[in-house]
Amino acid sequence: MGNADSKLHFRKAVIQLTTKTQPVEASDDAFWDQFWADTAISIQDAFALVPAAEIRAVREESPSNLATLCYKAVEKLVQGADSGCPSDKERQIVLNCTRLLTRVLPYIFEDADWRGFFWSNVPGAGRAGCLDPDDDSDDARPLAESLLMAIADLLFCPDFTVRGHKKDGPESTEDIQSMDSCEYIWEAGVGFAQSPPHNYLHDLNRAELLKLLLTCFSEAMYLSPSTSDSRNPWVSFFCSTDDRHALPLFTSLLNVVCAYDPVGYGIPYNHLLFWDQREQLVELAVQILVVTLEHEVDPAAATALDQLETPGSPFAPDDHEPSGPENLFVNYLSRIHREEDFGFILKGIARLLNNPLAQTYLPHSTKKIQFHQELLTLFWKLCDFNKKFLFFVLKSSDVLDMLVPILFYLNDARADQSRLGLMHIGVFILLLLSGERNFGVRLNKPYLVRVPMDIPVFTGSHADLLIVIFHKIITSGHQRLQPLYDCLLTIIVNVSPYLKSLSMVAANKLLHLLEAFSTPWFLFTSAQNHHLVFFLLEVFNNIIQYQFDGNFNLVYAVIRKRSIFHQLANLPTDTAAIQKALQRIRKSPPAVSRAGSTEREAMEGSRPAAPAEPGTLKASLEATPAIDKLTEKSQVSVDGTMVTLKNRSPTQTAADTSAVAAASDTESNSEHDHEAVQSESGRRRLSSTASSSAVWRATPDWVLLWKAKLPLQTIMRLLQVLVPQVEKICIDKGLTDESEILKFLQHGTLVGLLPVPHPILIRKYQANASTTMWFRTYMWGVIYLRNVDPPVWYDTDVRLFEIQRI
Repeated sequence: MGNADSKLHFRKAVIQLTTKTQPVEASDDAFWDQFWADTAISIQDAFALVPAAEIRAVREESPSNLATLCYKAVEKLVQGADSGCPSDKERQIVLNCTRLLTRVLPYIFEDADWRGFFWSNVPGAGRAGCLDPDDDSDDARPLAESLLMAIADLLFCPDFTVRGHKKDGPESTEDIQSMDSCEYIWEAGVGFAQSPPHNYLHDLNRAELLKLLLTCFSEAMYLSPSTSDSRNPWVSFFCSTDDRHALPLFTSLLNVVCAYDPVGYGIPYNHLLFWDQREQLVELAVQILVVTLEHEVDPAAATALDQLETPGSPFAPDDHEPSGPENLFVNYLSRIHREEDFGFILKGIARLLNNPLAQTYLPHSTKKIQFHQELLTLFWKLCDFNKKFLFFVLKSSDVLDMLVPILFYLNDARADQSRLGLMHIGVFILLLLSGERNFGVRLNKPYLVRVPMDIPVFTGSHADLLIVIFHKIITSGHQRLQPLYDCLLTIIVNVSPYLKSLSMVAANKLLHLLEAFSTPWFLFTSAQNHHLVFFLLEVFNNIIQYQFDGNFNLVYAVIRKRSIFHQLANLPTDTAAIQKALQRIRKSPPAVSRAGSTEREAMEGSRPAAPAEPGTLKASLEATPAIDKLTEKSQVSVDGTMVTLKNRSPTQTAADTSAVAAASDTESNSEHDHEAVQSESGRRRLSSTASSSAVWRATPDWVLLWKAKLPLQTIMRLLQVLVPQVEKICIDKGLTDESEILKFLQHGTLVGLLPVPHPILIRKYQANASTTMWFRTYMWGVIYLRNVDPPVWYDTDVRLFEIQRI
């Protein structure tokens, strides 16, 4: 009954606030205390008892009352931070104010006239952080800064959010303000060796404060992408030297995420028996990290940061970059350098990403986490901001612990339009990794751990897994994935010079993609489609020139499908042929044979990728930058160093731009095993996406321009040498079994017969304004959709993206 009375009392106070037409004085403590001193409401109660319509009504009709409510709530938080919350009543007041502000802030942000309210100077808010109505100091602190400072202090408040070192805790303002919060880091890990005992009440209180902090940062949601400034003032201040808790808080958030183990001791169904308070804290911690780790465009001197560092700190000064961004979180992240810290971070993120993949004999017996999109974004920022971490990830096979779950999520989400952002972040990470030689080398490790996916069963390496899944995405994903085709093929191009032995399944998948993309009707329907053929030809050239010895499966597949290359060399360029090819799009394609395809039974326990369920919400995304905007081209020199090249189009940067040798089509005419491998559904899907450019038309001059640059010389020379040898063996020995031919190819050589090897060309990811905005939109869209209990931003007027119902 007491709880019901408390809710009723709180609801009456809300009604009084919304019905009062006259401003209520800030000094009327009896009225304002109804909202936090005399009640005990949960965060869910705050959202249920303070309806959105009433918040908007107060904002429009009694703005002074809403302003006073916010001011008084912040004042209570500042007082609680100063006193250290020694009593239960003070802690309850702090929690009530936290929940109330979490509820109200989004409605402040959605109104442009109110957005500057928290950044206006409040009389009596001195730079010391305290709110004193009798203090008329000119050196006033904006309300936002007072709020953020109070939250930071409260996140390290002994016996409230951290375990006090002294039994009674600090008893005076001097003690709480002078204590070293680095001694109160929440979890062992980077820069902190002791693991404090878990206290579920502390975790709950931290989560409440972090949710309010995330709500403060969410002002970015209410600015349109075109007007959204790169600097979020809330994030800028919180991650500046004004926040004395920046280092311990960054370390606490990172360690809490990377140390979290949802499985625990592995007791089956333990997540059904016990409520895991740590999961909510971890989820909010990773969301705070991905929001705060935004590179700011204005560099500032890092002297203040250097003063915060101590000898033996895990955050080493950056010798190559004397000045860095003002954002201390980005600075700390970029300066982690100890291998044990890198190992802790990588192991923790890999453990969490692999968690949903884990299979047990007891169905649903293991706890499955849901925040893998936030983890992928955090991993992206780690690799992007800290190159030492990227090199650490790639120096051992541990990178494969990240690769497998990323490929799993890509395969699982390919048919679901609501998870388009997940597809992008996964591909962007692989594009970033593929720019480094070590990634391609690591892919040669055999793939033995069978994660259940609906892909053909194969025996091979992680490179085979990557190619098979990319093929699946292209051939059976939804239409909106087409902008990613360039990225997917660029990844394969980047790793291809290092792939020692592809399986027959992967080799046939590559040939299948080339056949699908090289059909005349597809090449002539878009000004960009021929780039996909150039990428695939570059893959074949890289493997043949640099890894011929072990790739007999691919060489055999090229010989079997040699008609594809001859047809490309003899691609018609006259107007009549172009028109005839385009007319095929409008006609229903005939049934085709799949005899030559390598589809096999799916892996045991796999499930096909399903589209989004009706009613699923999704957040819109910014347009995907073109591949030439996403990457810069580097050439690998003889000594292994990278030389950056000037960006040009994919056609101009093909591995071999020499003119195509005149190839006779007599061989392709005698080809008996040719079959069209483009399925009817795939043909229709490609034609519908490719024909989107209605104005552009293919011309003979345009076709001749890029056809002359097709890098077919190496492949044609290989066919010229090997096809007669293979045919002779088959005739002489009467072979009908491909295993004998594979043996012959396995021990063959083309030394001295192929053209001079072309230089290896790597397309490395490069950050730019377009990708920065894409990540911001994606990140906030994920946070919006993930925070449903309570629904912090639901039904507010967000402008950074659109919420759509599928």
